[in-house]
Amino acid sequence: MQDVSAKAEYAALVKDAASGDRHALERLLIRAQETAYRFSLLVCGRPEDAEDVMQDALLKTYQHVSAIGDPSAFRTWLYTTVKNACLMKRRRRAGEPANFVSLDSGVDGAPRVDVPDESRSADQHLIDTWMDTRLREALKGLPPSYRMVVVMREIEGLSTKEVATITGVSEANVKTRLHRARVMLRRALEHV
Repeated sequence: MQDVSAKAEYAALVKDAASGDRHALERLLIRAQETAYRFSLLVCGRPEDAEDVMQDALLKTYQHVSAIGDPSAFRTWLYTTVKNACLMKRRRRAGEPANFVSLDSGVDGAPRVDVPDESRSADQHLIDTWMDTRLREALKGLPPSYRMVVVMREIEGLSTKEVATITGVSEANVKTRLHRARVMLRRALEHV
């Protein structure tokens, strides 16, 4: 049901924005920003690439909102835009090293300090952080085409049909990739 309500909310915002409602366009861009960044971070893998891709997606949304023929398919259009931008980033970075050492530090060169979330116990925070790190590392280990399917289907909650449209493969292929990705994730998580 959440998927249906999100689709309907996006469709209403797209219709209103396309008709010139600036407040609807602003709300659409805010909603799209969170979705585009979260998806691009998981697909592109680098925060700096995710920022660039998110900005590209928001700019395209702003420029083309009135040309979107089916407002109910906006999410599919947005995910496709982000996917294509991530692929372009990956192609541009083909010859670069896989890992970079961050030179960022806290204020005045001092090391950064993370403040724990007081709403959860320290033990639960450690367990959650450990699990999150393991899952992110396992996701990074998947081939990009499998990672994209897992992220769209399991994390973003898109339907198999929507994932097939975005990736340009059949629904049967999406199901196969999803199954294989789950097996790979399970193996990666068992060996840690």
